Amino acid sequence: MDTFNEAWDVICDYLKNKRENNKKVISDVAYNAWIKKIKPVSIDFNTKRIVLSVPNNFNKTVIENSYLGILKIASEEVFGDEFNFVIEIDNDEGTHPVEESTASSKEDSNKSNRYGDEYTFDTFVVGKSNELAYKASLAVAKDPAGLEVQNPLFIYGNSGLGKTHLLYAIKNVISKNYPEKKIIYVKGENFANELIESLSRKTTDKFRDKYRTIDVLLVDDIQFIAGKEATQEEFFHTFNTLYEARKQIVFTSDVLPKEMKTLENRLRSRFESGLLVDVQPPDIETRITIINKKAEQLNIEIPYNISELLATKIKSNIRKLEGAVKKLHAKNLLNHEKISIKMAHEVIAELQSEDVPAEISLDSIIEEVARTFNVTVDEIKSSNRRATLSKARQIAIYLVKDITDMSMEQIGMAFNGRHHSTIVYTCQQVEKNIETDPKVKEIIQDIRKNLQNG
Repeated sequence: MDTFNEAWDVICDYLKNKRENNKKVISDVAYNAWIKKIKPVSIDFNTKRIVLSVPNNFNKTVIENSYLGILKIASEEVFGDEFNFVIEIDNDEGTHPVEESTASSKEDSNKSNRYGDEYTFDTFVVGKSNELAYKASLAVAKDPAGLEVQNPLFIYGNSGLGKTHLLYAIKNVISKNYPEKKIIYVKGENFANELIESLSRKTTDKFRDKYRTIDVLLVDDIQFIAGKEATQEEFFHTFNTLYEARKQIVFTSDVLPKEMKTLENRLRSRFESGLLVDVQPPDIETRITIINKKAEQLNIEIPYNISELLATKIKSNIRKLEGAVKKLHAKNLLNHEKISIKMAHEVIAELQSEDVPAEISLDSIIEEVARTFNVTVDEIKSSNRRATLSKARQIAIYLVKDITDMSMEQIGMAFNGRHHSTIVYTCQQVEKNIETDPKVKEIIQDIRKNLQNG
């Protein structure tokens, strides 16, 4: 294992598959709810200290109270020594997974090295399906903002095909070749969350200074800002400031700008003003190469018939292909088993079971609606009848009713004790609005998509 990220993957496999008395120590539900949300931050072999980050204080409390013991056991299995764990909350200004890199700040430079170092152009497997995206990304990395036609660079394609890999590769090359340049990598969803936080704290000047005084902006999953009016307004001005100053901008997205129905036209035109390149699922030869390259990185040998089996069964997601190799490595390492066809079939079955979408909760629905309308969860649940809040509340109630198995009475209780008849009426009104107002329909479709991708 060459990186802490890879070691963490092995630890996660241990946690997911560890059994006692023929029963999983951590259930699949608990794993998805708590362990899956942990991000590896750093490891110090001298002090035997591992730092992990979690989304919020509640997750931190659960991990510290319920899972530290088994985390220590897992670290001992993987590293041969017990480590102490420090659980951090994602930085309250959004720097996880936002990454900021500049040679003028040692702290920022160290921070950026925590993530994505293994994602380079050398480790990116090039095939017909991604060749143009690879070449465009490499050109941008070598000469950021050098060609107007490549600014912005917009990379689109389905999840798991290497778009994030290319973003990190761009960041790593620019950081190395242009150490004076300030770079920010951020997910579209986190940009929106940071903006909401800055508005509530009245720190928008600091937020704008952060994003408008950089040399390179890399935004992953830009589609998440669609439908969020305040976020789109802020991003429009951020884009203009950077573009007019000849700073490089790179986006990734699951879809083309024209397919983001609730994206403002002025942003759509700017996204389409540069170079749009797509990544497609790789062919079988490229998939086998990806498997072999990952195996080489992990210093394991996978027989050709097993590589071919994995490549045949996992066709459309590079991340899952690499995940299959990591799982084989983990089973080989932890169970002292030789990599075999039987083991490969087990890994394929595990990956297929992970494809079952996680249940969307009441809280996640309300949080996504709150982000979309730039309001807080508490405001949605309140009795405040401000127009924006009423609209957000109605859509949240409709989606909770449509997506979850909650009864009208339960939904009413969740929304500040509203009577079930109010919930019925609200849902009927939203259904009518969907039929008569295309914008409402598009907003709801975007929220659904974000929940499913989340």
